[in-house]
Amino acid sequence: MHILLVNDDGITAVGIAALLKEAVSRGHRVTMAAPAQQQSAASHRLTLSEPVMMSPYETGLPGVEAYAIKGTPADCVRVALLGGLVTDPVDVVISGINNGLNAGMDAHYSGTLGAAMEGAMLGHRAVAASIGWNADEASLAALAALTLDWAERYCRIPVQPVCVLNINAPGGAGADWKPAVYAPMDTSCRRDRYERRESPFSGSYFWLAGDGDAQPVVEGSDNWYLEKGHVTVTMLGNFGSMAARSWNALGI
Repeated sequence: MHILLVNDDGITAVGIAALLKEAVSRGHRVTMAAPAQQQSAASHRLTLSEPVMMSPYETGLPGVEAYAIKGTPADCVRVALLGGLVTDPVDVVISGINNGLNAGMDAHYSGTLGAAMEGAMLGHRAVAASIGWNADEASLAALAALTLDWAERYCRIPVQPVCVLNINAPGGAGADWKPAVYAPMDTSCRRDRYERRESPFSGSYFWLAGDGDAQPVVEGSDNWYLEKGHVTVTMLGNFGSMAARSWNALGI
């Protein structure tokens, strides 16, 4: 299997290293194209007003082609697949492992999900993997193994186009997780607060305070199961595959 590996935490992050190690140990071919710098919360943003710079990157693992991209996670996927970095067919785009969950509505801000969705939009199977805060090496290795297990299965089954398999695991040490469950996205939202401050040089500026009001999580959703210690799997994208009754309810 030929894997395009990407993330939003940057090419030196421990999460992508865990995926790379697991993929190579299974004999998969890996091309890695990841941001040269941290790109969290980049969502699906593209670089339009300046060139996207690229530098070869040495992973220390045999047979791995790796590139540090000065751009967003979605840029990384596009440069790899459309810019000629990858010349052989890619079986799956895997994005992660992100440091921090990408579940519920927060997933829409995620560069990890943005990269995976870009891969799906370009016609590839795509998987995103994220883990909660304070994950140790054992937890990262365990999630890397689960992610590769599901990616391998995903490549053997027929799927709808433009779909992303979104995997989340609780943080902490030891990978002491409850069984994986398929769960829809949590639709609860958070209303953030910004602190306004004044600069003597350039006027007003704002800091995200991080103490906004959050709604209770929806029972049965990804965040609900994550709070109870489960690994969650959610299929994102391809709104054309919604149940017919959903469209009927809209009078369509």
